[in-house]
Amino acid sequence: MVAPNTNEVPTNYDRKSEVKAFDETREGVKGLVDAGVAEVPRIFHQPPQLDDQYSINNTSTDSEATQFSIPLIDLEGHGNPTSRNEIVAKVGEASETWGFFQIANHGIPVGVLEGIREGVRGFFEQDTRVKKEFYTRDHSKPLRYNTNFDLYSSPAANWRDTFLCYMAPNPPKPEDLPEVCRDVLIEYSKRVMELGKLLFELLSEALGLKPSHLNNIECSKGLQVLGHYYPACPQPELTLGTSKHADDSFLTVVLQDHIGGLQVVDRQNKWIDVPPVPGALVVNIGDLLQLISNDRFKSIEHRVLANREGPRISVASFFSTGLLPFTNLYGPIKELVSEDNPPKYRETTVRDYDTHFCDKGLDGTSALSHFKIRT
Repeated sequence: MVAPNTNEVPTNYDRKSEVKAFDETREGVKGLVDAGVAEVPRIFHQPPQLDDQYSINNTSTDSEATQFSIPLIDLEGHGNPTSRNEIVAKVGEASETWGFFQIANHGIPVGVLEGIREGVRGFFEQDTRVKKEFYTRDHSKPLRYNTNFDLYSSPAANWRDTFLCYMAPNPPKPEDLPEVCRDVLIEYSKRVMELGKLLFELLSEALGLKPSHLNNIECSKGLQVLGHYYPACPQPELTLGTSKHADDSFLTVVLQDHIGGLQVVDRQNKWIDVPPVPGALVVNIGDLLQLISNDRFKSIEHRVLANREGPRISVASFFSTGLLPFTNLYGPIKELVSEDNPPKYRETTVRDYDTHFCDKGLDGTSALSHFKIRT
C-alpha cells in the first residue's frame, strides 16, 4: 500500500482498490502512522492541478504576502452601543474583504476550549477497537468517524481523520456519543450555539438589517461539530491536511491548536497563514451566507497543510442543517437586492446545496457556481 516518492502515476495503478482497502481497515490515517508508514501512500498524493497556481508547500513567507494578516476582532463590549458599532464595522469589513477573521473575548472559557481539544484528541487516540465502532459512512448515524467524507470521489485523499455529529437542532442522545469526549462535546456545542447567535446578530447589522434577521431565517438552526485529527506526516510536500475549498455552511467557527497550518487565499491569490492565537477562535463566512448576502460577504477558499509535526487538532463548528430534511428556501435577501444589484443566485434548500457539495467533493472547484443565475 505504500507508494514510491513520485507524483507520476503508473498505468497499472488501481486507485479504487487502494482506497477501498484503506477504508476497510477502519483505522484511518492514524492507523498508517501507528503502523510506522515511512512514505505517503499514493492515494494521498495531491495532483498539482488541484491547487491550480498554488504549490502544496507554498507558505506565506515572502515579504509581499506577509504584509496582509487576518483581522483579530475583540468582542468585549459588544453590549455597549458605541463598542458594538465599532465591532459591527470590523466584522462587516472582514466579511466583505477577507471572509475570515479571528475573535477574542468570545465568551467561551479557556477551560472549555482546552477540554474539547483534549476530548477530540482522546477520541482518536483511544483503543482502536473502541474507535472502530464509530467508523461509518452512514449519514443516519448520530456520530460518524472516518477519513475524508469524499474519499471515494476526490482526486486525492487528505492526511486527516474526522468525526462529525449534528449537535443541533436534534442533538444525539448522550449515550450515543463517545464516552471519552461526551460531556465536553455537549458543553462546547452549547457555548458555540450561543456564540453563533451573537455572530449572526453582528453580521445582520453589518448588512444593514435588523440584528435578529439572520437568526430569524434560521441560519443558526443547525450545528455540525467536526473533530479533526491530522497525524504527523512523513512527506508533507506530497499531500495536504485539507484540500483547497470553501465551506458549505452559513458560518464556520474553528478552534485550532498551536501547530497551525490553516491558510486562506488573499486578494493577490497568495496563500496566507492564519496563525494560532491563544484563546481565540477563527470565524469564516460560508457559501450559504455569500449566497444570501448576494456576494456582499465572501466565502473564501482555504486549506490545511500537512506537517511533520503532529498530531494537529482542530474543531470546526458549521452552522448548517446539512443533509437534514428541512425545506426552507434560501436565496439573496430581498432587502439586499435592487435593480442595480439583481439576485446573483437561484434559491436552494440547504440540503440540496449540501448534496451538490458532497457529490462534488473537494475537487478544487466552487460549489457556489452551480447556483449562479446565468445572464
